[in-house]
Amino acid sequence: MPDLDQWGQSEVLTFLLRYKPRSDEELFDILNLLDSYLKSSSCSVVMAATKLFLVLARDFPHVQTDVLVRVKGPLLAACTSESRELCFAALCHVRQILDSLPGHFSSHYKKFFCSYSEPYYIKCQKMEVLCKLVNDENVQQVLEELRDYCTDISAELAQGAIFAIGKIARTYTEQCVRILTELLELKQEHITSAVVQVFRDLVWLCPQCTETVSQALPGCEENIQDSEGKQALIWLLGVHGERIPNVPYILEDFVDNIKSETFSVVKVELLTALVRLFIARPAECQDMLGRLLYYCIEEERDMTVRDRALFYYRLLQAGMEETKRVLCSPTSDHSLRLLEEQAESSVNLWASDFNTLVPIYGKEQWTAMTASQVLTDLHHADSPCEDASTVGKAPPVTEDKEKAHSDNSSSDLILMPSVCLTAEQFERTWINLDVGCQQSVPWQEMVPPDAIQAALQVVHIQTIAMSKAGSQLWKAYLAAQDDTGCLFLTELLLEIGGIEIQMLVKQSDNKPEVLQAFVSVLKTVLGTVAGLT
Repeated sequence: MPDLDQWGQSEVLTFLLRYKPRSDEELFDILNLLDSYLKSSSCSVVMAATKLFLVLARDFPHVQTDVLVRVKGPLLAACTSESRELCFAALCHVRQILDSLPGHFSSHYKKFFCSYSEPYYIKCQKMEVLCKLVNDENVQQVLEELRDYCTDISAELAQGAIFAIGKIARTYTEQCVRILTELLELKQEHITSAVVQVFRDLVWLCPQCTETVSQALPGCEENIQDSEGKQALIWLLGVHGERIPNVPYILEDFVDNIKSETFSVVKVELLTALVRLFIARPAECQDMLGRLLYYCIEEERDMTVRDRALFYYRLLQAGMEETKRVLCSPTSDHSLRLLEEQAESSVNLWASDFNTLVPIYGKEQWTAMTASQVLTDLHHADSPCEDASTVGKAPPVTEDKEKAHSDNSSSDLILMPSVCLTAEQFERTWINLDVGCQQSVPWQEMVPPDAIQAALQVVHIQTIAMSKAGSQLWKAYLAAQDDTGCLFLTELLLEIGGIEIQMLVKQSDNKPEVLQAFVSVLKTVLGTVAGLT
């Protein structure tokens, strides 16, 4: 390896991820041999070595933590790199690390302060990181920095900074609410809208600030024009209207302008808020609620708004007690969501995603993107000599039904987009069929098997049943049907820690060539999801 350049070293380190040490002694021998690559001057080599260490040491959390401490320097250097692409990728990986080690970069929080010349997407990542680095020692400095961003010339950046302060407010409520209240005095539309949206979430998660927020709301309606801000303000006025003396007059302005309101979601929110306020202050709200219900039922063209108005009209006919029971019933514990968000995740949950595009795109989006490429990969794998002008075209459509097409050297396989097969029918059919093919497919242990389902749907292989993630023995049952009516039933088995998926396929018709084509498609999908093709 010392004779290879940085790209060759990175490729070798990535290839070693496929190897599974036979003993702990062999594991540590490998780590000792590769230790020097954590100190490489090449960022790509350091990242590849880090991923290898994290994956191989999955059973040794202290080793993983030690490795992440050692790569703190290279990551910080990348976060301040002149290359914006490298900086952005490094920031995404820092965010991932902080999910498992919240205080890992706390002493270097100033490294994540935004520079004026940096693009918007890097500033957003840095603000996300700052939210994760806040502690008792640096909270004042971080809030002052974010406070400066709130008046940035870019409305998007200013709102992003306000939302970042809102996240910090879940822990340091009093300091953040004071800053947010001061921002309302600027009377700028985008700032007021963002602050009110933060207030809406904050009174739900931190009820102790409700009184302060309620006192700050009057006057906000004059500076909000977007639907998100209006929704948040109307919700706050409806739920906490009994704390604000002039709230009926504020809502009356919305009712008087209901005909010119362009956002149906705002109309629906106004209906709910006014019915809630009517329960608490009926004398002041009766007339305007009647006018609002009449307009929404008799004149409104949006059926969503009309249906919601009819629902409230009939609910009020059932009596005030029933209306109160439906709209003012007890809510869930506000602290549950905070506890879920603050829970630390294991390094093993994301170790296999380190040094990939997953931290940049996110797990769900990357899985969807990978699945959308499966058909293209199948064309390249099965038709290497296909004319370049036809690659990437949509699959053929026959009788207005979309079909998945995969070329095979001896036969054509066309899978139908839907299979009308229930779980009970699958079980009965499975019992009556003989095994047509049984194979093992290589698999990476850290790849979640649930990612298979989205990829299979792209090639029209339906999932009938699937075990929960983390099961001791993970199972999946699949079904597909070609254009001749031939059924393909498949069972996938994967043990925890296994490096192979067991694949068992049954076929309703005895067509060996077509069966082989189906197995080829299935193996390509599995290999693509596991990143082994």
